[in-house]
Amino acid sequence: MHRTPLGDIEKHFWLTRSVARCMGLSLTEAMAEGKLTPHDYAQMVTRCRGSACNERCQIWLAAQQARAATAPEFCANAEDLNKLT
Repeated sequence: MHRTPLGDIEKHFWLTRSVARCMGLSLTEAMAEGKLTPHDYAQMVTRCRGSACNERCQIWLAAQQARAATAPEFCANAEDLNKLT
């Protein structure tokens, strides 16, 4: 069985948090409010690490000049992030 190596944990941690921030979300606050569990947060970072969209994500983040209504469609965590809004 061939496994795709996961990307750098710190990079993908910050990519996940940054996309959320562009949407006006604080994942820390979502956990404090019981909307997101620590396990689910870790799963989001792992999902990001396993995706192949980090370059597209960085370009998307760099282009943001206003609050994004939704996560980019290519984001591995789009469904979860959009549910938190």
